[in-house]
Amino acid sequence: MRLVLAILLGIVVFTSCEKTIPDPPPIGPPTPVDTPLYFPPAGSTTWESYDPASLGWNAANIPALYNFLDAKGTKAFLVLKHGRIVIERYFGTFTRDSVWYWASAGKTATAMLVGIAQQEGLLNINNRTNQYLGNGWTSLPLAQENQITVRHQLTMTTGLDDNVPESDCTLPSCLQLRAAPGTRWAYHNAPYTLLEKVVANASGRTYNQYYQQKLATPTGMGGVWIQNGYNNVLFSNPRTMARFGLLLLNRGTWGNTPILTDTAYFRAMTNTSQNLNLSYGYLTWLNGKASHMLPIVRSVFNSFLTPTAPADLYAGLGKNDQKVYVVPSQKLVVIRMGESAGAVQLASSSFDTELWTNLRNVIPF
Repeated sequence: MRLVLAILLGIVVFTSCEKTIPDPPPIGPPTPVDTPLYFPPAGSTTWESYDPASLGWNAANIPALYNFLDAKGTKAFLVLKHGRIVIERYFGTFTRDSVWYWASAGKTATAMLVGIAQQEGLLNINNRTNQYLGNGWTSLPLAQENQITVRHQLTMTTGLDDNVPESDCTLPSCLQLRAAPGTRWAYHNAPYTLLEKVVANASGRTYNQYYQQKLATPTGMGGVWIQNGYNNVLFSNPRTMARFGLLLLNRGTWGNTPILTDTAYFRAMTNTSQNLNLSYGYLTWLNGKASHMLPIVRSVFNSFLTPTAPADLYAGLGKNDQKVYVVPSQKLVVIRMGESAGAVQLASSSFDTELWTNLRNVIPF
């Protein structure tokens, strides 16, 4: 990973025991609808801010929040309200311009790019995946491969076996049948990673080119996708991640610039996408559902994904606790980059619950 970061810095200068967990406290009154969202201009470091006290936040508790974040290996932490920065803190030698990886939090950016490609008529998520990757992208007989669609890739329900020796492997020999598509939910990186090839083949551009044209340039996000083994990982500075969170908060529109205009797709992306894991949309994690599943663990937990967070939260979650949280009812975006806050886990972890417990001591909702 250090080698990848070194390469990136040279490139990017141009841009189980099941527990019973109580339900979260009720969400407070929503943010007044007459408070418009602010969008920092693309190509500028200008970003308006709020003083926490002016919002009625408990500013006296912010130092304790910083101590918690520092102890948990955090490198960057931002909180936006109405698009304006309320909290922005960097730890150790990490700065506003430092670059870090998104890990699987980047999956949600891929979901948005797939939606953009569909609205442009380049693909249809209900089509067979082999219409974009060609026959034989798996080791399955063609009749079985024909049953896997792009939607199955978006929802982690391809039925391909994630219990192979290398679950990230995208070679046909690694993509073997485990269950009929749509009948089993499994957090499987390989079919997800191949979505990037779906977009590239459908658009006739490299994945980085499509990302730059459709997301990075119009929003000022920056960042670049870098191959790391079989995986393709998004690297950027923390404010790029915050810009993406703000784009999610505004449902795919950047100020007056439409990015993802397919409202039905965005609604499906940020709501339950199948009946196996209620807390998963299109490569996006959802709070407030009756049950959830986690990567690797096969159990279904009858509780909210993050019981201390607002019920309407949805998120991009990545390995080692990379977080893009969005809370529409409060017009909040919360960003965390850093090392693992505890044991190495994929996507959701106990850190989510701990962090939102600490945030509730600062933000009155």
